[in-house]
Amino acid sequence: MAKYLLLKHYRGAPAPANCDAPIDQWKPEEISAHVQYMQDFAVKLQKTGEFVEHQALAPEGTWVRYDGEGRPPVTDGPFPETKDLIAGWTVIDVDSYERALELAAELSAAPGPGGEPIHEWLELRPFYGVPPTITE
Repeated sequence: MAKYLLLKHYRGAPAPANCDAPIDQWKPEEISAHVQYMQDFAVKLQKTGEFVEHQALAPEGTWVRYDGEGRPPVTDGPFPETKDLIAGWTVIDVDSYERALELAAELSAAPGPGGEPIHEWLELRPFYGVPPTITE
């Protein structure tokens, strides 16, 4: 089994085939249908043992970095923030890369405005394997 991360993007990915409106412009019932599709997808994968987790992200967020001993953390900067880019993620644990592609394509069919599949682009990224143990 291998774990993969499916990332949903607000922007930064190619435009979905069937949706040019940001989700904050959708009708409440369209958002509900979209979320329900993703919840049903998770239930299906729980039954097959392929589901690990999924989360939607709140629009708030801050970049933070260490700025030296005794100094307060530095926040934000002149770059795009993940709150503007990443909407959420799903983690799956599957037998093959081909199965990961199949599930990503299925999730891409979540409904959008008018109930039509949005055919959004999802970023599929494998997790690193278990790091090697260093022995002396």
